[in-house]
Amino acid sequence: MESEFLVKQAQKGDGEAFIQLISQYELILYRTAKRLGLNDEDIADLLQETVLTAFEKIRTLREVKYFNTWICRILLNNCYRFMKQHKQVVLLDSETLNATAHRDDLPIELDDMLNSLDENYRIALTLYYVNGLTTKEISEFLHEPEGTIKSRISRAKQHLKNNYYFEEMLPQ
Repeated sequence: MESEFLVKQAQKGDGEAFIQLISQYELILYRTAKRLGLNDEDIADLLQETVLTAFEKIRTLREVKYFNTWICRILLNNCYRFMKQHKQVVLLDSETLNATAHRDDLPIELDDMLNSLDENYRIALTLYYVNGLTTKEISEFLHEPEGTIKSRISRAKQHLKNNYYFEEMLPQ
């Protein structure tokens, strides 16, 4: 609720509200970019570009509740464009994800469960549940059919349900 209030204030031109809002999401944005295999220097530049774009275009955000998805999408677009310009390959491998997958607000058990999944399942679940992207956004970013993404999320949830007893940890 506080985030939605800050978004509304930022849309009215309140710079301080925008700064508070960004401070809530900077770690999520950093980890999202880090999962793509980018180095910290490039990530810093991309985050700065993302924040600037978000600041300039925040008035175009129609639904304040989708701020997280919106700003992550800006970041992913910036990262994708950067990697294309620098001909970098998107490295969503196990080593990259394992090194950056832990979030302070995720229980360690859930982090371990995610790491036990096949790479494709883990990527889909992470982008969907941790980063809040829609299946369509994940599909566009990974250049795979939306049905494939939905299947991976469903199968990953079923795998976790069958192999772990922490059902309440993963949103339905």
